[in-house]
Amino acid sequence: MSNPIANWLRSRKLKSALQSGEVRLAQKLLQDIQKSGAKLSWLEKLFRDKLKAEEYQQQYKQEVASLSVKLRESSQRIEELEKRDLSATDNFILQTKAEFINYISKSFKLIEHDEHKLQATGIDSRIFDDFEARLVDYLKEEFRKIPPDKLMIRLEDALDDINSLKSGQDPDYRFSLTPHVYFMKYFLENVYCIYLAWFLIYQTELLQTKINILDIASGPGTVAYGLALFLQSLGSFSPPEKPMHISYFSLEKQDAFQFRGLQFWRRYIESQKTPINAFFRFVTDDLFTWDSQSSNIPKDFFDFVVISHCFFLDTTKKQQANATYKQIISNNLKNHGYVLLIVQDKKLWKTYDFRQAEDQQQEKNLVLNLAAELGLNIVWYKYLNSTGSRIPLGGGNFAKFARENLPKQPHLTPLLQQYFGQKYVSHYTLDDYVILAKKY
Repeated sequence: MSNPIANWLRSRKLKSALQSGEVRLAQKLLQDIQKSGAKLSWLEKLFRDKLKAEEYQQQYKQEVASLSVKLRESSQRIEELEKRDLSATDNFILQTKAEFINYISKSFKLIEHDEHKLQATGIDSRIFDDFEARLVDYLKEEFRKIPPDKLMIRLEDALDDINSLKSGQDPDYRFSLTPHVYFMKYFLENVYCIYLAWFLIYQTELLQTKINILDIASGPGTVAYGLALFLQSLGSFSPPEKPMHISYFSLEKQDAFQFRGLQFWRRYIESQKTPINAFFRFVTDDLFTWDSQSSNIPKDFFDFVVISHCFFLDTTKKQQANATYKQIISNNLKNHGYVLLIVQDKKLWKTYDFRQAEDQQQEKNLVLNLAAELGLNIVWYKYLNSTGSRIPLGGGNFAKFARENLPKQPHLTPLLQQYFGQKYVSHYTLDDYVILAKKY
């Protein structure tokens, strides 16, 4: 039982201990009072609460100190992993050679008119001449499989379909020879552009010997062909010190394009003395019904995500496509990876309702807008152009300029004249923005 007299004496002693600053004695007396079961005075309750507050504060300080140590250790671990990741990337960087850069600059007759405008009126004929000839051989062999009367009908249907690209429309791609017509009308020029894009990436020391590429809306694999031809130029000039290994993922709605692209790739690449070590994987899917959850594309895997000539003027399609692009970039690109965008000059300016002009600040704003819509920061961009002017040459001025300055397509031109009644000689031309960016 509680002893009132003993409790009263302990309370008097506790009060005296607090007044004299004997905290430890006061703590012991409080414990004794609590054990006795006596009701605490207001002073004793106040002292008890003060002790609890001090205890909680000490526990809080210990937890903060412990978390700070863990946070510091985690930060150090993250920094080590990032350094290791960057170091591993550095180990695969393709070392640039000044002599080769000079060779490409002279072969393509590159002229830097300003920070962003790069004119090209030449070509590495050793590489492109053979490539063009083999493409024409492939097309001729394909056409021989079809009776002449049916061939002309199928070619005309496919030509009408793919010509909708000129008006900014998306072709149906429903005809069996649409891939072949694409090969004849657009393929070589697009490969020519992509070749120079990879050269610019190489020049800025961002091209690796081990590289994973995701090519969105890839068509017949133009991005892979451009890289392959560039590496052939590099190999014939100065073979890379380390062997190349390319993992190329093609994301394309039209499986016919993927099939024909791979078919020609095997014919062309396998005929080379030193074929490129490339792994191909095809994902046939529609951008407008894309489901990232069901996608079998590996996450955080790609060094480069490439979107080449797949930008839309229609507002609804543009918004849908951009939403898909942002998902893929966020989910599938490595943290230190890059996004390569290639968009035709007319489409870039027209998308934002501007007429092409020699206005560098306006041009930069358009590029920044495009990047921002995809959640990207610009690393650099170049306007690859044949004429040296941001304003298109009107009338017959461009045809005259091309005849006098641009590299010809000697093997493909006769085929275009034979089947499409073309009256002029085709040339390699450029009118594209090449944009390198990183995700936020």
